[in-house]
Amino acid sequence: MVDLNISQHFRPDERDFLNQVLDQIATAAGEYRPVLTNFLNPRQIFIAETLVNREADLRFQSWGGYPDAEMQRFLIYPDYYQPNREDFQINYYQINYPTKFVELHHRQILGTLLGSGLTRGSFGDILNNDLVWQIAVSREVSQFVDQELERIGRINVQFERISQDKLVLPDDDWEKVSITVPSLRLDAVIANAFNYSRNRAKAAIEHGLVRVNWEEIDRPDYQMAIHDLISVRHGGRIKLLQSGGKNRKNNLRLDIQLIKA
Repeated sequence: MVDLNISQHFRPDERDFLNQVLDQIATAAGEYRPVLTNFLNPRQIFIAETLVNREADLRFQSWGGYPDAEMQRFLIYPDYYQPNREDFQINYYQINYPTKFVELHHRQILGTLLGSGLTRGSFGDILNNDLVWQIAVSREVSQFVDQELERIGRINVQFERISQDKLVLPDDDWEKVSITVPSLRLDAVIANAFNYSRNRAKAAIEHGLVRVNWEEIDRPDYQMAIHDLISVRHGGRIKLLQSGGKNRKNNLRLDIQLIKA
């Protein structure tokens, strides 16, 4: 179980994840062998790194198929071990579909994968370049993808395995900006990042248009943390990078990356 000295630095809803990583750390240390996690989001990677850094004899690496992937598998290993890409056990797929007649969208693909019974931790980034859509999948569920996934919504598709070097890289449209917020409430961050009114931000959250780390959050007062990723339907995306203290008006300086829809 996570102790109070650790848990006080994280949100209450992160306690289960803390316990999970601490168990994996104990396995790596006790059995002196590498331990691989599912795909983790940026906030989870930050937490895992923080916990592993407390252990003198353990190291870590993360990988999601390409540099700066958002979702990555996290490898905890003893300091004697030399990891390689194969240790991350990731397969890659291209989604073949009739491009002349239909369009695919990120939300459709994500919904199909989750609706099929896959967990968010069993697959990584969904990559897009023009009409090409690709995905990274943990090797443990690849047989399911091969045999069961034949449609995205009503569209007939084929998930074709490809090599890592065939991955398309996403366009880097992130803009780094600094904002000031009265607090780290979710509605305050969204309002200041997108120049929304506080009521508009609150309404978007309460109407199910906002996800934090791919989980729908309907509480405007939800407290954000560094490395969280916010998605606002019809608005865009926000990555929280770091906080820089308070200004004279007692507002918090916040460095973020932003993509506007």
